[in-house]
Parts: sequence; structure tokens; C-alpha cells
Amino acid sequence: MSEVESNVLAARGLRKNYVSGTQRLEVLRGVDLTVAGGESVSIRGESGSGKSTLLNLLAGLDAPDGGTLHWGGSADTGTTRRGNFLGIVFQSFYLIPEIDALNNVLMPARIRGGAGATERARAAELLRRVGLAERAKHLPAQLSGGERQRVAVARALMNAPQLILADEPTGNLDERTGDAVVQLLLSLCAETQTALVLVTHNAAHAAKTQRALFLRDGVLR
Repeated sequence: MSEVESNVLAARGLRKNYVSGTQRLEVLRGVDLTVAGGESVSIRGESGSGKSTLLNLLAGLDAPDGGTLHWGGSADTGTTRRGNFLGIVFQSFYLIPEIDALNNVLMPARIRGGAGATERARAAELLRRVGLAERAKHLPAQLSGGERQRVAVARALMNAPQLILADEPTGNLDERTGDAVVQLLLSLCAETQTALVLVTHNAAHAAKTQRALFLRDGVLR
């Protein structure tokens, strides 16, 4: 079995450039990254180093200018497969304000085409596991920042993905709440054997993952 086939995520030589006026900015210069099933990996870097750009490429939300990306051995990183293969946790939560916590968690299943009794039971169970069973009927505006991010974590796990990508998930939280959210994310991914790529500026959070990498000068080290 090749390295590409044996890993949940395999990126080779990812490059990304942006044009600013007459200048060409080389943000990523050849990023290599493999993530095994159930493994947790953190990526740190200075502000503006390209961490979010890299995560967008890994999520298939943006196309690289060079290099290759495989999810679970397949080069299919399109929208249809994304909903089944990976979950994403954003810094800004991105919950739908008009619907309650339970229905926010349920949304990935709705997008996939199924939101029946089995899916609703799973959504309720995920809310219980993130400590929000009693807040299931609350709208996002009625939840604290930490509670909203826990809803987002539950939502990311809804479709039982093989991989979760988390982009600065504690960026809008205070230190104590952020620590709790990262610990919850790591624990749930370990429990479900879901691979995790955590982009963070926090060295203490990065140290909790199985492998800690640093993005500098457009490459991972």
C-alpha cells in the first residue's frame, strides 16, 4: 500500500501564490503533510504565515497552484465528498442564528440528504457528549462563546468524518474556555478515532497533539 493510500490525508508539494499589484506573493512554497487515521497534528505559525490558506487547501475549499492532495487515497476532494469525509471547525463558529443548537448540529446530515429519527438521535447524543444536552433548544444568541464552539465541534462530528480540520477554534474565546474546547476536541477525536489537524497560535494547545508542526517560509517543519 502506498503512502497516499495508507493515510487519511496526503498533501505533496502544495503551492499557493497571490498577486498584489505588480508583486507575486508566494505564500506556500511546497507543503508536504501526511496524517494517519486517528492521528492528531497541530500547525503553528506567525500571523500571516499562511496557516488558514493551507487549511483551505486541505479542505478543498481553494485550489493550489501546484502539488497534489488526496483524501483517504483518493484525489476526489470535491464538494459532494467533503460532506462525508471531513468536518470543519472555524474560529467564528458559523452557526445558523435562526435555528437551535440541535438543528445546527443536524445541518450536515440535512445537506447530505438525511435528517430522520436516526440522525436526530445522533445529533442529540453529540450535544450530550459536548455537555449541552440541556441547551439543545437554545438559539446561538442564547449561548456563550464556549457553548457555541462546542456546538460547532458536535456539528463537525455529525457525519462521522474521517478527518476534522480546526482553524484557530479558540481564537474568539478566553483562555480557560479555549483550553476546555481544545481538550474536548482532542478527546472526542481520540474516542472516535477521527484524525485531527489543528491550526493554532497557542503553543500549549499544539503540544497536546501527537505531532506538532510549524509553518515558516511557506513550508512545514
